[in-house]
Amino acid sequence: MDGRLIESLLLIGIGAVITGIAGIAISRFRMKRLMQRLMDMLDKAISGEFQESHFNESMESAVEEKLYHFLKSSVLSSRRLSKERDKIKELIADISHQTKTPVSNLLLYSQLLEEGGLSKDCRQTVEEIRKQAEKLHFLIVSLINLSRLETGIIQVKPQREALKSLLEAVEHQAKPKAEAKGISLSLLPTETEAQFDPKWTEEALYNLVDNAIKYTPKGGCVEISVAAYEMFVCIQVKDNGIGIKEEEQGRIFGRFYRSEASRDKEGVGIGLFLAREIAAAQNGYIKVKSIVGEGSCFSLFLPRG
Repeated sequence: MDGRLIESLLLIGIGAVITGIAGIAISRFRMKRLMQRLMDMLDKAISGEFQESHFNESMESAVEEKLYHFLKSSVLSSRRLSKERDKIKELIADISHQTKTPVSNLLLYSQLLEEGGLSKDCRQTVEEIRKQAEKLHFLIVSLINLSRLETGIIQVKPQREALKSLLEAVEHQAKPKAEAKGISLSLLPTETEAQFDPKWTEEALYNLVDNAIKYTPKGGCVEISVAAYEMFVCIQVKDNGIGIKEEEQGRIFGRFYRSEASRDKEGVGIGLFLAREIAAAQNGYIKVKSIVGEGSCFSLFLPRG
């Protein structure tokens, strides 16, 4: 009797073990199948081929359904964002096209009037019109570039290049303005290379140089130099201008920010903001050091590669 009992218990134990193993195998199979379905849903969502699905009442299906609704809302949001970006792109193109001719005509007619035999008062008025037209042109171009950059319409594409041609292009562009103001603009030679987008980085660097010229008095100097570090290359723009108060140095990169000391200077307060955005878009950054009455040093850091 004891032998039969032991045999029965062994059979029951073996059956329980087999049942447990079978249950684990089935559970693992169902989990693997669920994970595969979830992976397929994620892959389809990423590729933009997400479609309607049907689910049963099981717990696993409830998880699938929740993920489905989340991915569906994400895909719809992505599509709406894409449509909005296309609308912004069209709007920017329309603004650029519609404003280009009127502003160009204002500049042309003001130049023609300046060349005519006008009285002193009229000449001053025409000169002011020309200045305001140039300011409007700069503002429109800056806003268009900024909008294109922020919406991803134009992608920044860094590539490893020597900085020499970039620096010389900026120097050539800024020199006439510096000479007209009686400011010495110097570029120290360099053979350093960095990772940057030539077109956009030229615009960012020119904004820094133009800003230095703007706030440096007649007889001052602006110097462009390069320093190489382990991970970054630093392009420094130094001036001996009016300087920036310490409490304002963190705000000057804000959109349309203008300090009290610059109210009488030309500009709209977007150049430094655009320069910082361009630097950030290619994994770089900008720092500033300044002492009021002694000058400022703006440092544009670009990755070495």
